[in-house]
Amino acid sequence: MSNRKQLSTIFAIVFVDLLGFSIILPLIPFYAETVGASDFVATLLVASYALAQFFGASFLGNLSDRYGRRPILLISIFGTAIGFVIFGMANSLLMLFFSRILDGLTGGNISVAQAYIADISTSENRARNFGLIGAAFGIGFVVGPALGGMLSGIGTELNWSTAIVTNWAYALPAFVAALIAFTNMIAVFFFLPESLRPEDRAANGTQSSASGFKISSIMQALQRPKVGPLLNIRFFYALAFAMFQTIYTFFVKERLEFDIQATSYSFAYIGILVSLVQGGMVGLLTKRFTESKLVIASVAMMSIALTLWAFTPNLAYLLIVLIPIALASGIFRAVINSLISAVVSPQEIGSILGIAASLESLTRVLGPTFGGLLFDYIGIWAPGVFGGAVLLLLLLYSRRHLEFDVK
Repeated sequence: MSNRKQLSTIFAIVFVDLLGFSIILPLIPFYAETVGASDFVATLLVASYALAQFFGASFLGNLSDRYGRRPILLISIFGTAIGFVIFGMANSLLMLFFSRILDGLTGGNISVAQAYIADISTSENRARNFGLIGAAFGIGFVVGPALGGMLSGIGTELNWSTAIVTNWAYALPAFVAALIAFTNMIAVFFFLPESLRPEDRAANGTQSSASGFKISSIMQALQRPKVGPLLNIRFFYALAFAMFQTIYTFFVKERLEFDIQATSYSFAYIGILVSLVQGGMVGLLTKRFTESKLVIASVAMMSIALTLWAFTPNLAYLLIVLIPIALASGIFRAVINSLISAVVSPQEIGSILGIAASLESLTRVLGPTFGGLLFDYIGIWAPGVFGGAVLLLLLLYSRRHLEFDVK
């Protein structure tokens, strides 16, 4: 299979994977409310998925270096599908937590997909290829939330009475997401060849870092020249963005009185913006500017945009301020992964991207938890202002440590 066909296949896989995830993302706060959870407990529900993924993503990335990308993708997608089924059947807060933890442990496959892209990319097309995969994320967030909102509306009208489903408004989107994940798994099995060469897998098999998740591996990576600063930048950027992403649903629900459908469609709007950026703009920008400069610019832009978002007064203002948020996010995600994959050897791409994904998962534990506390006890504006301040400090750090570029 040619690189172009491989890239197209992994694009479709990532799109379908994110489609399933984004179908239920806007539903979580509303679903949690039906089983008696407060807004803060609902943010912990999001955090539980991320905490599980913190361990799962690094472990899966290491395993993919040792055994190949394809089998790990199959296992992780299967875990995602089962997690969606349990989510749809949940009739208690405990079941909701279990479904998200299971998905987090087995479904942290983004590091494996990114490693696959790095395997088939050259230095000339690396950033563009990561941008295309980012576009798959964006398109998934266009279709997924809109589809989730529509399915929730259909589920509300259903009068089916079963022993395993208590609320079809939330069960129907979850079951459709599970079906999509199973379809995705079939596509990987039949259409995606292995990208990691046998000799690289053999070499990785002798490395102890491939044996599983280790805190020491993360600490060692953070101390490495070039790699450490990039991981730090990705971590703190993701921390601020995770706070925005998690609190967004609660924010628009309280500030603008959005319901499930309106929230889902606003997520779709963000997805459209991100897909436009990553699908075409990243490739053009990397031809004109160095990747390091693009990282610094996206950090600065997001710092300003999150601060402005915190004081959203109406829908028109929200739609405008989401533009720089999506622009900065789209550029940063494509370019930072490209830089990380470029400064490590091919034999450890999966491991390092797995560590990066684990660190980002940790931000989705800290971000929702701390953001929920700020939201409840300080004010609904506080998460945005805090995120903007974090990124302002990160801007100073980035300007100091990104004194190199890889082409």
